[in-house]
Amino acid sequence: MTTSPLYTIVRNALVLLPGKAQAEPVDLLLEGDTIREIGPQGMSAPADATVVDAAGKLVHAGLINAHTHGHGALAKAMGDRWTLELLLAAGPWISGNRSLEDKYLSATLNGAEMVLKGTTACYDLFFEVPAPSVEGMSAIAQAYQDVGMRATIAPMVADKTLYEAIPGLYDALPEALRSAVDRFRMQPYAETLKGFEAFVTQTRIDSERLKIALAPTIPLHCSDEFLGACRDCARRFGLGLHSHVSESKIQALSGVKRYGRTLTAHLDKLGLLGPDFTVAHGVWLDPDDMRILAGHGASVAHNPASNMRLGSGLADLRAMLDAGVNVAIGTDGSNSGDNQNMYEATRLASFVSKVRGPDMHQWLTTPEALHAATEGGARALGFQGKIGRIEAGYKADLVFVDLGHINWLPHNRTVNQIVHVEDGTAVRDVMIGGRFVVKEGRLLTIDLAKLARQAEAARERLEAVNAPMKILAEKLQDAVASFCIGLAREPYQVERYGAPLR
Repeated sequence: MTTSPLYTIVRNALVLLPGKAQAEPVDLLLEGDTIREIGPQGMSAPADATVVDAAGKLVHAGLINAHTHGHGALAKAMGDRWTLELLLAAGPWISGNRSLEDKYLSATLNGAEMVLKGTTACYDLFFEVPAPSVEGMSAIAQAYQDVGMRATIAPMVADKTLYEAIPGLYDALPEALRSAVDRFRMQPYAETLKGFEAFVTQTRIDSERLKIALAPTIPLHCSDEFLGACRDCARRFGLGLHSHVSESKIQALSGVKRYGRTLTAHLDKLGLLGPDFTVAHGVWLDPDDMRILAGHGASVAHNPASNMRLGSGLADLRAMLDAGVNVAIGTDGSNSGDNQNMYEATRLASFVSKVRGPDMHQWLTTPEALHAATEGGARALGFQGKIGRIEAGYKADLVFVDLGHINWLPHNRTVNQIVHVEDGTAVRDVMIGGRFVVKEGRLLTIDLAKLARQAEAARERLEAVNAPMKILAEKLQDAVASFCIGLAREPYQVERYGAPLR
C-alpha cells in the first residue's frame, strides 16, 4: 500500500456500521477527509499513517441536524409558555437589532454547541432584518467554517408579517396594536431576493462543507408571486428549498381558509415540491399531504422538542415513513427548542411515536430513529451519499463516545443505547472530514472562554436596545393568544394534540 502523510488509521474502537444493531471491533483507514477502508483490527496501513488509538471508545457516524436557526442561539430561554405564534410575535424583541458581529456570534454559538454534542452537519434557517444580505450570509457561512462543521445555510424570507399571514388576526388586534405592528411590514419580495442572489453569484464556497438553500419561511407568510420567485430562483441556481409547513394547527387551518386546500397541496400546485424540498415540522400533515411529499421525493425535518415546547402537537412519523417520505430530525432553534442536542431530539422522536397510541408495531424503532438522525438528515441537507454513515467512500465525520462513561455501563445494545441513553455527555472526540474539531471534550476550533465573554456582552447590549420591543411583545401576547386559541378549537381533518381540547 502506498504510504502517504494523508492517511489516518483509527484503531481499537468499537464501530457502528450501517445496518448493524451492535458495534463491531474494526479499524478505519482514512485518506484525507474520506473513509478509504474498513477492516479487522490490526489491518495494515501506510507506514507513516497517523494512528488514532480509540481503545475504550465507540465510534458512530456524526449526527445531522436537519433543522435549526443560527440566530436562535443568542435568544435561548427567553420565553416560557409560548406557542409558535407567540414566538413569532416576540421576534422583534428576541432577535431584533442584531449587528453583523451578533449574527456571526449567534451562528458560532449554535455550531459550537452542536459539535460538542456529536453533530457534524446542520441545515440552518437563519433570519436577517429586513432581508438577507451578502454580509450577513457571509458571516453565517464563516461561523460554520470556523467551527469546522458542514452546513446547508438557508436565509428565511417572507413578504407578509404574522398579522397578514393568519386570516383575521390583524383585525382582532386592538387599534393601538395594529398601528404598532404596521411598522413590521415587509419590503417587496424582489428587493428581498436581491441580496440572496448577489451572495449566490458573488461568493465562492467550499461545496464539500457548505451548501446554500432558500427558505420561504412559512407559505402563509409569502405571497404566491413570492413563492413562485423562490421556486424559480432555487431552480436557476440548483438550490434546496426549506419551509415551515403545517407546523401548528393555526397554520394548517389558515392554509385551508386562505387557499381552499392544505399548505402542502398549495405548494404542490405552485410547483415548489421536489427532492430538494424539506418540510420543517409537518405536525399537521394529513395522509394526502404525506403521499404528495413522498411522490416528489421530499423530506420532513421532524423537531419533536420544539413541537412539544410550543404546543404544536405530536407529528405522525410512522404515517410519514409508511407513505415513503424521507424523515430527518432537527433540534429547531435554541429560541424554541432550547438546545442543540441531537441525541435528545432523536430520543424524543422515538418517544413521541410511542405516546401516540398503544400499538407497539406503529412505534418508531431505534434503527429508524438513528437513520433519520443521520442518513435522513444527509439527504435533506443535500449531502446524500457523502455523510451519515461509516462506509468506504463516505466522509470521515465521526463521533467518539467514551464507553467508560456511566451512559455505557453496561454496553448492552449499541443502537438502543445511542437513541435512548446517550445525551451527549459521553462524547469525547468529534472528527469532521478527517480532522478533529473536538478532542477529549474540548472544542479545538473556537475559544469558548472568549465566546462566552462576547455572548454575555451581546446579551446585555441587546437586552437594553430591545427593551421597547419586549414591552410590545408582552402587550401583543394576550391578543394573539386569545385569537389563536379560539382558532385552534375549530375542527381539522387530523388530530395531533396530546389531549382533547378543553
